[in-house]
Amino acid sequence: MSALNPVYLTEDPTHDDVINFINEEAFGPGRLTRAAERVREQGPHDRSLSFVATVDGEVIASVRLTPVMAGEALGHMLGPLAVRPSHKNLGIGRELVRISVLAAKAKGSEAVILVGDPPYYGPLGFTPVTARLDFPGPVDRSRILVATDHLDIQERLNGPIRWREDPVAEAFELMVQEIA
Repeated sequence: MSALNPVYLTEDPTHDDVINFINEEAFGPGRLTRAAERVREQGPHDRSLSFVATVDGEVIASVRLTPVMAGEALGHMLGPLAVRPSHKNLGIGRELVRISVLAAKAKGSEAVILVGDPPYYGPLGFTPVTARLDFPGPVDRSRILVATDHLDIQERLNGPIRWREDPVAEAFELMVQEIA
């Protein structure tokens, strides 16, 4: 491999097959049984906030954000985040998280929520959710994390997390489909 020089791009429909492959490779079939997947099944992710990393033109990692209502907060759920084994531990996943969280906040998201490992996501600005955020299925509460700039977010995260319609994301998806 030549000197690593990843390029980060907004996801488009041509990336779907390779993203599915990368997620299968990273998480196996068990990924489809998780509580976070129950939320993602409710509606599409937001391609305008979902990104891939490429090296020498090959997609080697991806992250997706899905628009959600989390209790009373207008937010996005991050995941899945996956990096090909050949490119792990090089900072690519962390950069994808940074880019996607900044994009979500710029779009007006009050909270980016995920179910993940606190030691990995903590340095990226995620803190434990202390409120009662209810997923559609069992979830380890110590792994529910949030990145936010809103001081009152914890009390507003009480209640169910569910997919929400996002007219801006839908318009972006239609535009991308017309171009592709």
